[in-house]
Order: sequence, then structure tokens, then C-alpha cells
Amino acid sequence: MAPRIGYLPLLSSKLKPFFSGALPPGVDTIWFDYKGLPLKWYIPTGVLFDLLCAEPERPWNLTVHYRGYPGNVLIPWDGEDSVKWSYINSLKEAAYIIHGSSKNVMNMSHPDQVDLWGSVMDGKLETYNHISSKLKLGVVSDEFSEKIKPSPSKAHHSLNDTEANAALKTSRIPVRLYLRTFNEDFDDLEEAPFIDNWDQLSYINRPVEINEQAGKYFTLLDAVKSVLPEFYPDSLNTIKSEVKNEQSVEPEEEGVETRRLPGQPVIKLLRIQGIEPKMEIPFSWVVNNLMNPDYFLYICLYIKAPKLVGT
Repeated sequence: MAPRIGYLPLLSSKLKPFFSGALPPGVDTIWFDYKGLPLKWYIPTGVLFDLLCAEPERPWNLTVHYRGYPGNVLIPWDGEDSVKWSYINSLKEAAYIIHGSSKNVMNMSHPDQVDLWGSVMDGKLETYNHISSKLKLGVVSDEFSEKIKPSPSKAHHSLNDTEANAALKTSRIPVRLYLRTFNEDFDDLEEAPFIDNWDQLSYINRPVEINEQAGKYFTLLDAVKSVLPEFYPDSLNTIKSEVKNEQSVEPEEEGVETRRLPGQPVIKLLRIQGIEPKMEIPFSWVVNNLMNPDYFLYICLYIKAPKLVGT
């Protein structure tokens, strides 16, 4: 019932008829919690799932509420329009990051705006591709994907061919990273303590500049380092120069990168769109295939690292 690229409150029209007979008189304000943690309605459903379920739980057992809205935790929600404008504002922000201007989004015609939002709500990829291509937000040059023969299911690609061929290429990528840090190690994801407070998470909204050198592509690990200079203080120098000691990074089979040097960060889990890609994968491929409809790439990261001074 809940598309990964959608938003939980949009399920209200399907849920309300089921619960209406049990609701007391009053004003309905829908909200959800997972194991007592109120879920932020403006975060895409798939991102919430990836972030809160280190070990995927299927079906995902949530509690739906119609009373007692936790205004001290969640920002106000006034129906579908709240979600719509949250999405549009994200789109504007992404456009500004990519091109330095959001005028293409702001100048959308009303019919296109309605159709774009409808395609996000209903998961209609063809309509979304048609409307979003008019925004000319661009895609990243991706030689890795170009070497792969196109599959018959090319129509299901996250960005359509028209946009890929016509749009201006960009190297500045909108990224939203949700981070959880641990001081103690654990071997199994099931052993990770449950998140019962949003203060246990860090939210980082920081663009990634793709810097590629001849003979060396910019990887997902490079992107993570550029977003987290607090954990990788040498990241800027590392990205712009040849890595002298590649043995300090050993990607494991499950795509979880382990730092072998004492005191260095250890990535325990990195998940994007429900998958756990290997850290050496080209970042351009990740962007072109796994970005959300608001043109942001959402990354959920569990990392073991020494506690930073001042945090």
C-alpha cells in the first residue's frame, strides 16, 4: 500500500474507512509511529523504512493515530497540501543546488504541477518522466552505465532517455544523509539499539561535488567522505589526489566498507532505496538510478566512530 517514494499521510484515504467506526468524535489528524517513535511525515516512506529497520521488517508494523498529534516532535500537518508543498519545496531546493536557480520549478504551469504531483502520489512513472523532463534539472554523465547494453525494461529507468540526452549535465548533486553513530561495535544488525528518539540521529543536507580524475572515477565512498568531513578530515585531499594507501579500505561482500585503521570510522550499514550498494560503485550510477522524484539522493548510514568533540 505504501510506495517507497511516497509519503505515509497519503495513505489516509485508504486507511480512514477501515478505522472510521472505531474513532471517537473529534478532528482527525493522522500520524504514524514505529515502536513508539513518531514518524516524520515529510520524509519519504522508503527512507523511513531503511533508516529505522536496520534488519528489514516485512510487513512493516506501524501504528496509525488520529488523535493526540505530537506537535512537540512533528511539524504541523494540514492534509495532502502539506505533503505536496513539502515535495515542491524539495524540488526547488534541488534545482537551486544543481543549476543555481529554481526558476524552472517556480515557472511550472499549474496543469504540469498538478500532473507531476499526481504522478508522485500514484507512482505513474511515464507521467512523471514526461513532466520532470521539462524542468531540465539534468543528469550526471555516467560512462559506467553507457557501457552496459540497454535492457528491454529501459522504460522503468529512474530518468528517461529524453531528459538524459537533452538536459544540461551537472556535477553538483543534492544529497540528504540520515546518520546514526555508535561508540560500541556490534556484529549483527539485529543487535543495533532501536532508535526511540530523533535526537539519536543526525540529518545532513549537503551537496556533493563530483570530482573525477583521468583513470579514476568518483565512488560512493568518495561521496560519503565529502558529506562527512567531520569523520574523514582528509577527504577533500583524498578526493582531489590519488589515494596512496588503498589497503586501508576493504569493501566486504555485502557492500559494507570496513576501515581497518584504529580509531577510524567503520560503516556498518549504508542503504539507498532499500539496497546496500558496494562502496566502490561509481557515484554517478547511484545518482542516475537511485535518486528520489524530488531529485535528492537519500542515504541512510550507520557508522561506528569515536564520539566527536562538541557533539
